[in-house]
Amino acid sequence: MRVGLLRMVGTAMALYGAAVTAWPALLARPSGLTDGQGRTAEATRISLRPVAWRDAASGLAMVVAPQGAPLTTATVLRIAADLGDAALLGVTLPDRATRAKAVAVSVGWASLSVAGLLAPPRRTQPRRR
Repeated sequence: MRVGLLRMVGTAMALYGAAVTAWPALLARPSGLTDGQGRTAEATRISLRPVAWRDAASGLAMVVAPQGAPLTTATVLRIAADLGDAALLGVTLPDRATRAKAVAVSVGWASLSVAGLLAPPRRTQPRRR
């Protein structure tokens, strides 16, 4: 397990989730969920905030979970969320190009987490005196 990579992914997710919770347009615009003038409808903002909060919470869990089973569990939940996003957004977003981008981003984040779980820990060099 590469703890540093998992903590980095968790930090990025926590910050992104917090930002989208505050400004849902950060997710709505690239997802094609805005009107012709680029505005995000109130109903869309309301719907995106819980998803963003989930990202913030699961990312934070990856940052603070103790190494071992707790960090593995937090990471597996994050992977499940990313793959769920890929599956659902990949069939429901408004157009083909947007769906493809959403799948690529979601699978990319899941892949980073899988890599962090499966990679052997870095070997530390003994300190020379």
